[in-house]
Amino acid sequence: MNYEFNVENIKCGGCAGTIVKKLNAIDGVENTDVDIEAGIVKVSGNDGLHENLLSSLLKMGYPETGSTEGMAAAKAKAKSFVSCAVGKFNTDK
Repeated sequence: MNYEFNVENIKCGGCAGTIVKKLNAIDGVENTDVDIEAGIVKVSGNDGLHENLLSSLLKMGYPETGSTEGMAAAKAKAKSFVSCAVGKFNTDK
């Protein structure tokens, strides 16, 4: 099954690297692709992963577009900065 999510806070390859690594570690996920410019995350994998994928993206700081506001949006943005930095660090090795 293919999933596609429009998400917030993707800024660079570090963000994309973190997203790919974390989502690919989920049981049943076969492949993850991130379009940084468009803010789109595409995942192929087993049926029934939709909620798990959305939850994982939110935990990393990349909520589905329009799903958070106010303090929740600020918290997601802060988490995305950390995910971004970790992703950059891991790709610089």
